[in-house]
Amino acid sequence: KEAKGEGGRLELNGEDLQLKSVRLDGRELTAGQVACAGGILTLPHVPDRFILEIETIINPGGNTALEGLYLSGGNFCTQCEAEGFRRITCFPDRPDVMAEFTTTIIADAQRYPVLLANGNMIARGEMENGRHFATWHDPHKKPCYLFALVAGDLVYIEDHFRCRSGRDVVLRIFVEKRNRDKCEHAMESLKKAMRWDEEVFGLEYDLDIFMIVAVDDFNMGAMENKGLNVFNSKFVLARPETATDSDYEGIEGVIAHEYFHNWTGDRVTCRDWFQLSLKEGLTVFRDQEFSADMTSRPVQRIRDVQVIRNFQFREDAGPMAHPVRPESYIEINNFYTLTVYDKGAEVVRMLHTLLGAAGFRRGMDLYFARHDGRAVTCDDFVAALADANGFAAGQFKLWYSQAGTPELEVHGEYDAGRQEYRLTVSQTTPPTPGQQEKEPLLIPVAVGLLDSRGRDLPLLLAGDHEDAAETTKILPLRQQQETFVLQEVPERPVLSFLRNFSAPVKVGLERPD
Repeated sequence: KEAKGEGGRLELNGEDLQLKSVRLDGRELTAGQVACAGGILTLPHVPDRFILEIETIINPGGNTALEGLYLSGGNFCTQCEAEGFRRITCFPDRPDVMAEFTTTIIADAQRYPVLLANGNMIARGEMENGRHFATWHDPHKKPCYLFALVAGDLVYIEDHFRCRSGRDVVLRIFVEKRNRDKCEHAMESLKKAMRWDEEVFGLEYDLDIFMIVAVDDFNMGAMENKGLNVFNSKFVLARPETATDSDYEGIEGVIAHEYFHNWTGDRVTCRDWFQLSLKEGLTVFRDQEFSADMTSRPVQRIRDVQVIRNFQFREDAGPMAHPVRPESYIEINNFYTLTVYDKGAEVVRMLHTLLGAAGFRRGMDLYFARHDGRAVTCDDFVAALADANGFAAGQFKLWYSQAGTPELEVHGEYDAGRQEYRLTVSQTTPPTPGQQEKEPLLIPVAVGLLDSRGRDLPLLLAGDHEDAAETTKILPLRQQQETFVLQEVPERPVLSFLRNFSAPVKVGLERPD
C-alpha cells in the first residue's frame, strides 16, 4: 500500500472473479468504501496495520486460460506464475510482495480425497456432509506466484531423503491411479538432485515434505511452487517399455531444474519480472551442471551449445531480439524466451569461467547469505559474486542489458625467433531493434595451443604472474580489439579457440594459407 501518515491507499489485483465481500478489521466494507475497476480493487483508506478478509467466487471449470485455479481431468490445480494468483483472489500480485501463507482446503472427501498446498500439513479432519479439510502452512515467505493448490482423486508413491543435517524429508509424487507405475525414475531423479545440491552448492531442503504432482493439462511444462511442484505428465512419467533414453534424461533434468528453484527462485526471488533471468538463467545453469555430472559433461555441453547456436542466435538476430534483462513488455507470458533462460544461463556460466569454481561458490554463498528471503535483482546477484572475489563487474553487467550476439574476429601470428604467438581478437555486436549502438563487452575467451602432434602446449601469457603454466587460458577480452602475447611457444602452433564455448558469441577465424 501507499502509506500516507496514519494510513494510505491499498491496491490489489483481481481478474475474472466475483467479489462477494470485503472486511477490514472485521467490519464489512460497503460499495462506497471500495472501488473495483480495470482489474484493480482499491481501498482508499486503510491503517498501517490491519486484517483484510476478502471472499470471492471463481469458476475453475470455465477457466480455459489455465491460469489461477482450474480443473484438469476432474482435479483442481493451480498455475500462478506469472500473474495467475489474481484470478483466485484479490492480492498484490507482484513478485516483491512476499508473505507467509496458511491454506485451508475444504472438499468432498470422496471426489477429492487428496488436498495439497504449499508447506507442511498442520491439520486435517472430517466434516459434515461427507466433506473433509486440510490445512497447510508454509513458514517461508514467498510471492503469490509460488502459491499452489491441488485437490483430486490421486495416488502417490513415497520415499524419504536424509539431509546432511540428519533431517528426514518425506518425498511424494502424486499421479492418477493408472500412472502410478511410471514414477520411479522421477523419484530417483529427485533424490539425486537433492543430494547434488547439498554437495555442490551446500543447499539443503527446508520443509518436512516435498511433493510433485503430474497432470495432463498443464500449460507451463513444470512449475516450482514452494514444496509442491506441478508438472505436465510428460516430464514425470516413464516406463522402460515406452520411454527412450532421451525421455529419461529429460525427466531427470526437468525434475532437477524445478527442485533447484527451491533456493534460486523461491528462497531468493525476483524483485520484478524484468529480473526473470535472475531465477531462470541461474537455475538453467544449475540444471545443466547437474546433468553434466549425472551423464557426460562433454555431451551435455554440446547439447547446451546447440540450443544457443541453433535457436537462441536466431532470436538475437530477429525482430524480437531483446536483452537477457528486457526493458519492457506488453504480455508477461511472452517473457519466457531462450534469451532469458538459455542465454541467461550462459551469462552465469561466464561468471563461473571468470571466477573459477571455488570463486563462484564463494559468490553464491554470499548471495544466499545476503538475500535469503528477499526479492532482488540481477545486479544484486552479480554484486554478490563480484564482492566475494574482488571482481570489477561493471562492464560484465552489459551482458544483461545489451541485446544481440557478439561477433569475434581472430588473427594469430607466430614469431619463431621470439617463440611468441600473438593473438589479436576484435569484437562487434550488430545493431538490434531499439539498440543501434553497442558497447564492448567483457568476454572470457578460453584458448589453447596445440603442437604438431595435437598435444596441448603450456601457455605463458605475457604480463601474467601465475606460477604454473596452463594448457587452457581464459583471456578477458574487454576492448573492441586486443592482442594477447603467449610466450615460450617452441613451434608454430594450431590455435584452439573458444574452448568449451566459453562465451555465447560467433567467431570469424582467419584461416592459414
